[in-house]
Amino acid sequence: MKSGAEVKSDIEIARAAKKKPIQEIGARLDIPSEHLLPYGHDKAKVSAEFIAETRNNTDGKLILVTAINPTPAGEGKTTTTVGLGDGLNRIGKKAAICIREASLGPCFGVKGGAAGGGYAQVVPMEDMNLHFTGDFHAITSAHNLLSALIDNHIYWGNAEEIDTRRVTWRRVMDMNDRALREIVCSLGGVANGFPREAGFDITVASEVMAILCLATDLKDLEKRLGDIIVGYRRDKSPVFARDIKADGAMTVLLKDALQPNLVQTLENNPAFVHGGPFANIAHGCNSVMATTTALKIADYVVTEAGFGADLGAEKFFDIKCRKAGLKPAAAVIVATVRALKMNGGVKKEDLGAENVEAVKAGCANLGRHIENVKQFGVPAIVAINHFHTDTDAEIEAVKAYVAEQGEEAILCRHWAEGSAGIEELAHKVVALAESGVSQFAPLYADEMSLFEKIETVVKRIYRGSEAVADKSVRNQLKQWEEQGYGHLPVCMAKTQYSFSTDPNLRGAPTGHVVPIREVRLSAGAGFVVAICGEIMTMPGLPKVPSSEHIFLNDDGQIEGLS
Repeated sequence: MKSGAEVKSDIEIARAAKKKPIQEIGARLDIPSEHLLPYGHDKAKVSAEFIAETRNNTDGKLILVTAINPTPAGEGKTTTTVGLGDGLNRIGKKAAICIREASLGPCFGVKGGAAGGGYAQVVPMEDMNLHFTGDFHAITSAHNLLSALIDNHIYWGNAEEIDTRRVTWRRVMDMNDRALREIVCSLGGVANGFPREAGFDITVASEVMAILCLATDLKDLEKRLGDIIVGYRRDKSPVFARDIKADGAMTVLLKDALQPNLVQTLENNPAFVHGGPFANIAHGCNSVMATTTALKIADYVVTEAGFGADLGAEKFFDIKCRKAGLKPAAAVIVATVRALKMNGGVKKEDLGAENVEAVKAGCANLGRHIENVKQFGVPAIVAINHFHTDTDAEIEAVKAYVAEQGEEAILCRHWAEGSAGIEELAHKVVALAESGVSQFAPLYADEMSLFEKIETVVKRIYRGSEAVADKSVRNQLKQWEEQGYGHLPVCMAKTQYSFSTDPNLRGAPTGHVVPIREVRLSAGAGFVVAICGEIMTMPGLPKVPSSEHIFLNDDGQIEGLS
């Protein structure tokens, strides 16, 4: 790796990329140029007609990239996803990657972008982290169209008899803004409607986002949008979006957004970047349309699921794979020596010093994720995402621990070296995927009660002693079961930093209680959200947001994106 003085920033590396016209990238996957709808020269949407034509093709092998619980030290899940896709192409495989789009909230807040890093990035990085192809704006518009139609319906006589105290549909914007979490709308007198409490969520927490990412085509999209429950009548019967005739217009706003986006890696390999539901609030996976399309035209598809395996991988398996009929062939669990040391009790400012014992202690978190992935019948391999501060002794400690778990850990240098630094992992992943040992099955059956599903995740994935919920929450779940929603999977909204609901409890805690504070029915998306602990659906900005360091330089180029 280069010395610190020579290391370029992510944006400098991305800006120097030698991109190819998007038609050439499409040709790598046999996508005719007439089925690429260009957005400039380096990104395009894949037409619905082409996607329909590929539906009878044989599926390639699906590889999931997941990780240990995230820490401020960094894990590099997206970077590894991109690197592995490049690595598979380097060893002669026809591979594509599928990742989520970036939200403006985290980009200007604290997390940064979502295009990878170092020499394992997707480009155009600036576009991806900002407006890209406008998908998020379309989702925001469709969501808020429904919000406006609800209040308009109530204003003009309320034919559906919506109880204004029980309107459940909020508004959204793609920004972190804590001031909008709880609001009162329609103030100002008779002309402005009936005042009521309302609020905003971030766009990536919208059910419309989840619906777009789970829909299989335009007809399915429109049906799901119509299934959205916007509120309840005084007799507590649900009011659907189709009841106020919102589904058709919402579909019109989303018709282009539903088509997957094709871009490229720094090494000119194909990448689908589409959709972006939050992983702790929603299901945290890129779109079904992108993943299933990639599987029909590539031999290997590398995708990721948000945050650690306790959130992202569990939802990928239990929601996305269940709904879309996907069968992953292998999983890669990303870890860094730095993050393992934090799980072992080391403070961020002390991570540069060698501490083998802390690495060993922190490996308990990695071990838990290995066990959890294997519970789904999917074989796993560990990728150690290399940092220049890692010592040989620390790396060997991780490898030895993983070997004790019956698995293998591979050191990966893709951040610094691109595909050349991840060849070994690429070969191992191919061998694992081709071995046919994957016996994927979701964690729980559709027939289990909703609360039993919640308890199953709490006990088997989080290793908690029990899930606790007020009687009102349990009654709500039973009511939904009586209404025909009992077969739905559960989407656990929990902190990403811990197996518990306490973000400061690192490592591999056991026996903790998981409180279910609230449940929400996403009838259109097709899951029930269980909100555990203090999870916010509208984040706030930190004291020093990333936006303070983002600007245009004298040459008109963007600085500060990461």
